[in-house]
Amino acid sequence: MRNPQNENAHDGAGPDAMATEAVFIGLGSNIGDSSTIVEQAIDAVAHIRECRLRGRSSLYRSAALGDVPQDDYINAVVRIDTSLQPLALLLELQAIEHAYYRNRDEKERWGPRTLDLDIILFGDRNIDDSHLVVPHPEFAKRRFVLEPMLEIDGDRFVPGYGSLGYLAEHAPALSMTRLDKSHG
Repeated sequence: MRNPQNENAHDGAGPDAMATEAVFIGLGSNIGDSSTIVEQAIDAVAHIRECRLRGRSSLYRSAALGDVPQDDYINAVVRIDTSLQPLALLLELQAIEHAYYRNRDEKERWGPRTLDLDIILFGDRNIDDSHLVVPHPEFAKRRFVLEPMLEIDGDRFVPGYGSLGYLAEHAPALSMTRLDKSHG
């Protein structure tokens, strides 16, 4: 269950400890051994400097979005607490994607990928610049993001959107299967 007192918890002890924010990151893969790739990416995220893994969902298999014929995705969501600024975290996540040979093709927005890491929520911040938009502009329509978030953080209220339960209930239907946490 979510503890509101920990929303801006300190990562360390003492007066010099940096305040942290809760961040939700969506992970997805549909090229290669996707279950293993997502599990390894979760481990990599857990080892980012100034970040602490606070929760992780099961893996989910979901149908790919868009018109490009491709394999199903393996998806998950993690919650971290971090004292990093949003763009610094974004760069760390892009470095992890790059390690898995992520190719960003602007022409093929919803094409297959070895690894996709998206910042879904960064505390209660609203960010809209050329590098990052938070909350993620599509998260409220993506059952493969909402269901894993519900699993790890209960029925969190997202300012401007509503509760995760409400959003998941009203998200477009999607062929999706929750896999065992030990799967992978």
